[in-house]
Amino acid sequence: MNNKTLPLLLLVISFSLMFSPEMNAAEDEDAIDTDHERMILYKEMDGITHVPWYWLAAIDAHERGLNVARNDRDEQEGLIDIYYSPREWVGALNPDLEDNDAARISMFGGVGLDGDDDGEANRQKDRDVLYTMARQISTYGYDDENIRIALWEHYQRDQAVRIISGHANLFKEYGTIALEETAFPVPLEYNYTYHSTWGDTRGWGGRRIHEGTDIFAGHSTPVRATKYGVVELKGWNTYGGWRIGIRDPENVYHYYAHLSSFADGIEEGSIVEPGMEIGKVGSSGYGKPGTEGKFPPHLHYGLYRDNGYSEWSFDPYPSLNSWETKERQQG
Repeated sequence: MNNKTLPLLLLVISFSLMFSPEMNAAEDEDAIDTDHERMILYKEMDGITHVPWYWLAAIDAHERGLNVARNDRDEQEGLIDIYYSPREWVGALNPDLEDNDAARISMFGGVGLDGDDDGEANRQKDRDVLYTMARQISTYGYDDENIRIALWEHYQRDQAVRIISGHANLFKEYGTIALEETAFPVPLEYNYTYHSTWGDTRGWGGRRIHEGTDIFAGHSTPVRATKYGVVELKGWNTYGGWRIGIRDPENVYHYYAHLSSFADGIEEGSIVEPGMEIGKVGSSGYGKPGTEGKFPPHLHYGLYRDNGYSEWSFDPYPSLNSWETKERQQG
């Protein structure tokens, strides 16, 4: 590196350090504004259709997660991510897949409805899409059980109903969808180490890839929830030992394995917050229930996305690194 390059490099680094917090703050402000605008729409449609806002928010959150995980859907232009295919929206025999005329769509048996009384049923308009979903739900009833029946009829998938029900419970509990806080899975004051191990080969129990990142720490180091979510799974697995699975509001499934114990009160259906202790680091797994000590104590942490048909793992290391950095900056 020559003498002219070094000052320029130092200048770039200093500007990066100077503006990164401001950029993060701006992103946070944008997220707050978006959440606020969405809440206005959910509650407005609650008042019109009497479908509870937190169920509408939960359906939208589920759909938003699907849109991230799939590439076979048109990009939504507005705030609401509920998806209807063009053919479903306009009707099976409608010759115009871009039809927005509410009366004509109804004549052809399309699901699209006019949610803002402008005569159009446009699947790219937030109120039209949200109103259409709310009316579909309301034909079954307004209580939780009938809403779950309506969801099964729409998605034809038990897992979709479970995910949306969990989101609804979470939003109802906190009275908001603004649940973006995060935490690193072990307290930063403890001794731990980790690096990217996602995709590495594993031989025990047959050749397979490692679907997570291993965080090595002392036995009984607290393990914490990284995001707001609902516990979907708790118990023993031959590979993972004592483990917990938590679904966050973005449809992402967080998998914690090889625990030595669970925190009191953590059960399937429990709501958790970032930083809440859910268990402790251990070395359980690779055998029958209770097997321990076949490897050093560590937390196996995995992330999975649901695409509406199945779930697939993705590398958690970038998220872990981001959450750790953010928590250190916050002090």
